[in-house]
Parts: sequence; structure tokens; C-alpha cells
Amino acid sequence: MKPHLSNPIAFTPLPVTIISSLIYAALITALLVTHLIVPSAPSNPTPTAGVNLTEAWQDLQFISGAFHPYNSRRNDETRDWLLRRIERILASNTRRLLFDRSKYLHDSQFRASVARQSPAVVFSDVISNVTFSREGKKSSSDSGKESGLSVYFEGTNIIVYIRGSEDGDEDWWLTGQEPPSKGGVLVNAHYDSVSTGYGATDTGVGVISILQIIKHFTTEGHKPKRGIVALLNNGEEDFLNGARAFSQHPMSKFPRTFLNLEGAGAGGRAAMFRSTDTEVTRAYQKSKYPFASVLSGDAFKRGIIRSETDYLVFTENLGFRGLDLAFYGPRARYHTDRDDARHTDVDSIWHMLSTSISTLEGLSSGDIGNDGKGTDAVWFDLFGRVMAVFRLQTLFALSVALLVAAPLTLVVIGAILYRVDKLYIFSRKKAIQGGEEEQPVSLHGWKGAFQYPVLVVPASAAVIGLAFLLTKVNPFVVYSSPYAVWSMMLSAWLFVAWFFACSLDYLRPSALTRLYSLLWLFAISWIILVAVAVVERRQHIAGGYFLVFYFATIFLATLTALSELFRLPAKSEYAEEISPSNIGEARSHRSQSISSGPRLAQASEEQQRPEENEQPNAEEDEEATERTSLLRNDRHTTFAHYHQQDTAAPAEHALDEGKERKVYLGEQAWSWSLPTWLWLLEFLLLSVVPIVLVGQISLLLTSSIHQTSADGSSIFLPYIATAGLSILLLVPISPFIHRYTYHIPNFLLLIFIGTLIYNLLAFPFSSNNRLKVYFDQQVDLDTGVNTVSLTGIKSGPYLHDIVTSLPSTIGQDISCVDSKTRQGLQVCSWHGLPPKVVPTPPPALGIPPQFGYADWLSVEAARTNSTTPNEALITLSGKESRACKLVFDTPISDFSVAGAGQDARFDRVAKEGSKEIRLWSRTWEKPWRVRVRWDGDASSFPPSLSSSSSYGLKKQQGKRSPGLNGRAICLWSDANDSGVIPALDEVWKYAPVWAAVSKNADGLVEGSKVFLV
Repeated sequence: MKPHLSNPIAFTPLPVTIISSLIYAALITALLVTHLIVPSAPSNPTPTAGVNLTEAWQDLQFISGAFHPYNSRRNDETRDWLLRRIERILASNTRRLLFDRSKYLHDSQFRASVARQSPAVVFSDVISNVTFSREGKKSSSDSGKESGLSVYFEGTNIIVYIRGSEDGDEDWWLTGQEPPSKGGVLVNAHYDSVSTGYGATDTGVGVISILQIIKHFTTEGHKPKRGIVALLNNGEEDFLNGARAFSQHPMSKFPRTFLNLEGAGAGGRAAMFRSTDTEVTRAYQKSKYPFASVLSGDAFKRGIIRSETDYLVFTENLGFRGLDLAFYGPRARYHTDRDDARHTDVDSIWHMLSTSISTLEGLSSGDIGNDGKGTDAVWFDLFGRVMAVFRLQTLFALSVALLVAAPLTLVVIGAILYRVDKLYIFSRKKAIQGGEEEQPVSLHGWKGAFQYPVLVVPASAAVIGLAFLLTKVNPFVVYSSPYAVWSMMLSAWLFVAWFFACSLDYLRPSALTRLYSLLWLFAISWIILVAVAVVERRQHIAGGYFLVFYFATIFLATLTALSELFRLPAKSEYAEEISPSNIGEARSHRSQSISSGPRLAQASEEQQRPEENEQPNAEEDEEATERTSLLRNDRHTTFAHYHQQDTAAPAEHALDEGKERKVYLGEQAWSWSLPTWLWLLEFLLLSVVPIVLVGQISLLLTSSIHQTSADGSSIFLPYIATAGLSILLLVPISPFIHRYTYHIPNFLLLIFIGTLIYNLLAFPFSSNNRLKVYFDQQVDLDTGVNTVSLTGIKSGPYLHDIVTSLPSTIGQDISCVDSKTRQGLQVCSWHGLPPKVVPTPPPALGIPPQFGYADWLSVEAARTNSTTPNEALITLSGKESRACKLVFDTPISDFSVAGAGQDARFDRVAKEGSKEIRLWSRTWEKPWRVRVRWDGDASSFPPSLSSSSSYGLKKQQGKRSPGLNGRAICLWSDANDSGVIPALDEVWKYAPVWAAVSKNADGLVEGSKVFLV
């Protein structure tokens, strides 16, 4: 075998195709395995002290056994069960248990009975209440804001304090003293679910994890260094109410850091998707199976992700530092009846539980949180095994260093190459002294300089065009088939890029194609890095970390490729070697040449002196040049696709005649001395890190957003994100793709055709990827009219098909309008089946059941006798409900609820006023007494009121200030019993198998009455 046949890593089609394809396949396979497969739970059900996975799984079965929203009887049962469960856990671990069900602050006997150094104290908080408001959204008509809303909430949280070894003996919460200065750690999960979901992962797994955490840290030998507060809050789903109620409990003064457990899917890995700072993130870094990316945190920070968790309350209202840990997909199961134990498993439980324990150990053992400050962080995992955590300031410094040092380094290398006369790039000719005149020798150093944009632009335009095409033709196919979209995008980009690369390489082959491609990549990525550095500095956005490392790899690959030029002969030496004065002597040595293939000297003569009109002899006519067709039948090629050049030359310029000068087909003759293996180093530098980082982000982003269109999010975003990430994933192969064989690109063409047809024609939803629609029923208790609504996507016939599949809609005029509460969605309404949320006696013969609705809610509104003219007292209550609200036609300026406390950290009313007050009671059918105030004078009447009305009369007479009118509404949210909400039962029964139902508002049924003041 010839020597060159034994080089399996030469820069030739077969090695390039095989090696690069294997590297891509290996990395992408590893990423998919990490993303899709949850690490297995230990075979031993008790893998660590105090933890029992069998017990945890049984606990989840109970918690997710029924819907348990705050406004349901099952919620009370769940709370009682949790208290009993905690009692059993602590009783088995310690005899010194202090259990307080309610009187933790007011009972002097209780204070006297406190056992010092009790390992755990349980608070059943049925005292705390909180009043707060939320600012209104920005108005669409002007630059101001709409009116906000206010909330009064009575908490039923369960709090367990696990005393730390450094906490001291004082029971400070009883005496009003300040907690230990070092503080402690809060771990939180909410135990309520939505009214349409069983709450297995949102957040039943979080609740059972906390139960096991309590058991673990109260087991002998595992006492934490700093105390841990385990909070099981109630009311998160309705407005983060439970966390705000916790702010009123004395124990809320103790924590400095927190870990919040959440869920937005059904199973899989629990991702750390938000963090306040570097220091607390390093506690999570100790997890055995970390799974995180700072990109998700930036998405929350910039408002791209619109949902919220208790993290918001802990950071903004309580000033804690901490982490959000949550299940994040699939989104189609979130808040539906498939968020159940059937769609999760013990592996997911163990992933969240083990991660939580290790994170809490880190938070409780260090000095995090004492100064109340932290630094912006960059964090991401690698294959779910290693966690990288460092400061954003470090990333910015690295970005600036690369922006400055990288181009300077390349300029210095270029200057050295110029100095040693080896800078072949950007070189057309080299002049040599030939007799009395300078004779230019062409170097063809510009060949290949502009090929890269010609291949990248069409390939990128193709995938971006596909994003627009799918958005127009079949916009929801990504909902159920995200990987079909990925396959289409990737195969399209690679085939188009390969086609243009090979076409250009055939027309103008160049040994510098790879280097020029890397230089183009370097220039483009340098500009991108400038933008990344700006947002790092000004907006504290860390999500561009992968682009920083991407640029670094491009720089290293470009530096390596540029350094290859040192292996070339000096341009003057090469020019002398092929100068006309040496060609004749070279021909005289023809019989001594190593190969009978084309001669360097003859090729050079024909290329450099086309102006001479010599008639070559028959032998010379057969000799190849750089422009000779690649299909010449007499072409002698090696396995490596190189042809050998004649090394004959004058003695003063002769090189080692025993060495073969191999030049790839049609490329510059001087390229024979370039290393044939360094491409592999360049490819490894350019591909491994970008594929891993971009691949992880791609999979995380796909799982997070491919089903968010059902929530009203952008339809176009998943497609353009896939297109952009496809480009970033495949750019590392672009400098080498002109060496690819046709086999893989043509196979990918078939994949592209198949996936394109599928993506354009496939039905976008399935029984495993159901389209989510939102249910609510409005009942006018004054007139008996009830309206059922489903809210869903506007594009396509899907919402209409779901509505018309219901028997009760037959023959009705269905009204569909844009939703006012869910941007990007529409609401379809019709006259619905009467609800039975309040037990009523059977109606008399011939009397419609809706005439009994009036008793469901009672409301009285009247002005007070205070000196304040614009003040009224509203009393309301609802049967079989503990949630009501007041909605006003004009905003109020202040309000108070009888028995409510005050907290300066929370504004009762938004700055623009509040047009809604939401009322939540821990007691069923509780009457609320709400005192409201509003601004205005006689000139502020609503224009819709005529002068003939009582309001108009008052305005004309000017005897009284304007009144206040609105609606009193009570909510019913319990759908556990069939027949209570027949309209919802009908949707569950008759909707297509590809449709899922979720709640649209706090109440499944809302009954209202008008009030006038």
C-alpha cells in the first residue's frame, strides 16, 4: 500500500464525512439521552437516611387523587392529611415535638409550655391574612396603565421549623424577638392544585419531597447547620396568595435563602430554571444530576415567560435569595387532568428530592445570605452531570478579552506570515526578477475568499423561509411534532449548504476554502459578541454565554488554520521554483520524476503564461492544470483524491525529491505542503463545545415553548427559534462541508422531503399532545342566564370543532370574540347547561331551575354615615363557596376588610386604583364586610348614564357625590363530583380526544349580581 493510503484522517471526502458525522451523531445522541431519560431512582427504596421512596410514592397517590384547589372541600382534606402525616413523621424521629395548630402567638400557656431546643416545631397557621394589590397592565390606548386589582386572602399554610445546630435555644417567635442573625433556609411547595388538574407535578411531587426533607433533616445525625423552614403553602394557583400570607407569620423573618419547588408539566427532570445570584446557585451545583440553564432565568427576567411562581414573592416582597426548581414539560399536560401520578414516576420524584436535599445542605451549611446581597450569575449543566457556575462579571470580562485579544492575535500571526513571506491569503501574484524585468507569478490566493457567504446565506434563508412557510400553512404542527420540524430544518440547511459548497468548489477549487470560511465565521461572530457584551453589561443578561464560548472556539479553529500557512514555502521560493527560467530544466528532468501524473512545472507554465501562443506537443496537451476538468479519464488519483506533482527543479531551489507533492484536485500547486490532518483538530475545536451548548439549549427551548401557542404565545417563535438554532448547530461543519461525499446530503434530502410533506399536511394535535382550551361558566344570578365559554387559539378551525362537538351547542348561535384576559386567544360562548354547584330543592313543576340561582349569593351595598362622602359598606357571601370578588365600573381608591391586618410592604390598592377586589376566606360561606372608597365628584359620572336616571338626577341637583356600581361575584371551583358542573362534564365527555380542558379563571363557575351605591 502506498504511504498516503494509510492516512485515515486526511482532509478528503471519506474521512471528513465519516468522522464529522460520527462526532455529530455521538454528541446529539448523548444530549437526547440526557434530555429525555431521567436518571433511575436507586433500587433501594431508602437510598439515604430518613428518605423512603415507596412511602413518597404512596403519599403522591393520595395528594393527586382528586382536584384540590383552595376553594374546594378536598383542599381541606388534603391539609388535614398533611398535618397528620407530618405528625407521624416527626413522632417517629423525635419525642420532643412541639405542635401548634393555631395559637402560636396569643396563648400564654402555649408560650410557657415550649420545650427548649425542640428539634421541630409545626405551625398550623389559621391566623395570617394579607391584603395586597397588583398594578394594572399597560393601556393599549395611551402610555398609562389600566386600573389594577386588589386581593384579601386568609391563609391556611403549614409551616415546619427544623432547628439548626447554630440557631440557639431561644424560641424567638413567641416573644417577639428577632431571629438568629445568621438566618436559615426556606423550602417551599404549594399543596393546592388547579380546579382542572390533579396536581401531581404541580406540585404534588414538591409536597412529598418536603415531607421526605422533614424526615431526613430530623433524623439523628442529619441536623442542619442553620435551621430549615419547610413551608407547605395554600393558594398559590390563584394569585401566589399562600406565599404572601406566609409573609405575615413570624417565621418569615427567619430565612435568608430559599428553594422553591414547582411544576409545569408531568414528569421528566426537574430543572433549576431561575436563581437570584451566583452564591446560592453554587449550592445547587452540588447536585448529582444538575439540569439548568441561565437562559430560562433571562426569559423570566425579560417577560418572555409570562407565568409566575412563589419565587416572585420571596425575592421581591421578602428579599430572600434563592432558586426555582420545577418540572417544565410537556406543557400540554400542565393544569389538566393528565397532571396525575400515572404520567410521572419514582425516577422524577427522586430527581427532585435528591436535588433538593443536596441543595438545602449547601444552603444551610454556608454563610450565604448574611449580607443580603449576591452577584449576577451564569450557570448551565453539561450532560446533566456537571454544573458550571460563575459570575456574570467574569463572563463580561471574558467577552471583552476575546473581543480585543482574538483579532489582535490573528493580526499578529498574519503580520508574522507576511514577514516570512508566507501570507498566501489575499495574494494574487508574486513578482520575481526575471532578466531585466519583474515577472509576476500568480498565486491564486484570493480563490475561495467569497465562497462562504454564497453557501451560508442560501442555506440559512432556506430554513428561515421554512419557518415562515409552516407558520402560514400548518402553524401548530410543532405542538405535537417538534422533532419532525427539527429534522426538516437540519436536513434542509445541510443539504443546501453542501450543494452550494460543492458547486463552488468544483468551479473554483482552493486550498484556502477552509481558512476563508473560518475567517468569515470569525468576523460574523465577533460582531455578535459585541452585541452580547453590551447586553451583559447594560441589561445583566447572561443567556448569551453560549455565544461567548462559541466565538472562542471559532477563534481557536481560525488560529489553527491560519498557523497552517507556516508549513508552506515562502512565496518568493515558490515563485522562483516555477519561474520560466526553471521550467526548461524541470522538463529535462522529466524522466527522473516520481510520478507520471501532471507536472507542477508544466501546470505552472500554462497557468502563468497564457499569453504565449506556443503550440504544445501532444504530451503537453494532455497535462492537467488547476482548470482541467475533474472528469478527465486519464486523471490518476490516489485514494486521498490528491494528484502528485513533479518535484523536479533547479538545484538551488530543489526540495527533497524523495517526497511526493500531493495536491488535492484542482487546488493551488503550492498547497502540497499543507498538513492533511489538522482539519480534524480544527473541527474538534469548532464543533464539540458549540454542539453541546447549543444542543442543550435547543432541547430545553423546544420542550419549553413548542406547546405555548395554546396559552396565546407567539406561533412563529418556536419555528424561528428552531431555524436559528439549526443554523448555530450546523455552522461548525460549514468550513469542511465542501469535502463531504454525496451520500449523507442526498439521504438528508430524502428526509427533508418526507418531513416537509408531513409538517405541511399532518394534523397538529394528538391524544398524547392535546390542544389545551380554557373553560369557564358565567351565571347572572339576577336573570338566571348562564353562559359557557371555551377560550382557545384563533387560527384554524380547532376551537370551533371542539365547541360544535358538544351536544348542547347544537342549534345555537356560537359567539366568538378576542379574549380580553388571554392575549392572542379567542373566546367562544353559548348558552350552557345549568350548573348545580349549590344544592337546591327540586323546582316546582314547570319552573326552570335557574329561578333558584338568586339564593346562591347575597349582597348588600350602602353608603356609610362617615364624613367621607365617597365611602360605602358592601356585605356579601356565597353558598358552598369561600371565594368571591367585587368588580367595579370605576376604580376605587382604598378599601378594607373587617378583621384584616395591614402590612406596609403591600399596597392595598394599585396606583391607578383598583377595579376588582378578590376575597378569599378559610371559612366556608363567610360573610365579608368590605368598606370601599372612591374618588370623583358630580362631573365624573360615566357618560353611559342618562340624565333621566337617578345618577343623572343627582348630578344635576349636585346634592350628592357620584355613586359606585359594579357586580358581586362568587366562585365555585370544585369539579370532583360528576353532575355538579354539567357543562364541564360535557366538555370532558364529548370533546375530541386531541383536546384538553383547563380552567380559565379562579372559578369554574362564577355567579354574579349587580349592586348600586
